[in-house]
Amino acid sequence: MAVIAQANVVAAESGLRGRLLSAIQRMQENRARRAVYRQTVRELNALTARDLNDLGISRSMIPSLAREAAWGSK
Repeated sequence: MAVIAQANVVAAESGLRGRLLSAIQRMQENRARRAVYRQTVRELNALTARDLNDLGISRSMIPSLAREAAWGSK
């Protein structure tokens, strides 16, 4: 009986460990996506109005384009 109880404790710990590792991985992915978003906004804002016009982009489109670059289109 003690062996079964000990096995349940080990399974519970690995479940908690798995959830923690998963949460850490999600946080790292979100951090990387936010970095892509910020970099895209920074690079597009650095362009002149003429450059943006040549690309067919208005300044008001920059946040949505950066969001799409980081998280994909929805």
